[in-house]
Amino acid sequence: MVRPSKRGAKPVPSARDAQMTQQRILDAAEQEFSRHGLNGARLSAIADLAQVTTASLHYYFENKENLYKAVLQRPIDEVQSTLGQLNFDGLDPEAALKQIIRIAIVNEAKNPHRQMLWFQEASQNQGIYFKECNVLSLHEYLLKILERGMAEGYFRPLKPFLALTYILSVCLFYFTVHENWKHLTPDIDRLSPEAIEEHIEEAILFILAGVRRS
Repeated sequence: MVRPSKRGAKPVPSARDAQMTQQRILDAAEQEFSRHGLNGARLSAIADLAQVTTASLHYYFENKENLYKAVLQRPIDEVQSTLGQLNFDGLDPEAALKQIIRIAIVNEAKNPHRQMLWFQEASQNQGIYFKECNVLSLHEYLLKILERGMAEGYFRPLKPFLALTYILSVCLFYFTVHENWKHLTPDIDRLSPEAIEEHIEEAILFILAGVRRS
């Protein structure tokens, strides 16, 4: 729906239409940036995929750099919204860690190409734009769980940031290598709900075996 405007002026999109258009643009841009990074992505390809004009891209995001920043920030905001609704302090550290692992894998399974987005950012830009995304706000949830687990005797002595790195690697590398490894077992859909649930369960067992106090 488009709101009426003054005679001679261009129609002004409603707030709902504008939001839906921006989401289509971000979805399309995420795919294009995941494939080609900031340097190789083309605004015309994004516009075609989103079924909008390049003028619409400039209207909502001004330029390719701003659109790229919005694409990088969106996954952070989505996970932040999910984590912010949960009370990890009300769970023992093991249960809280299990929940974090499940959230990380389920979120990535919904958007398996996002690992390539982060790879492109690291490869092309050496994380210049990544550092603006406030990723540490997400890491704090896991760091606090690890620190509480050590303090309460659930977990062995750990270097929290290294442990966080290893945990995320176990959860997310599965998706980073999917496009290569799918050729090793072409008869198995590694992104099926059953395969993802198996990945979650095995990741939980593997990680807990590594962090538990023996």
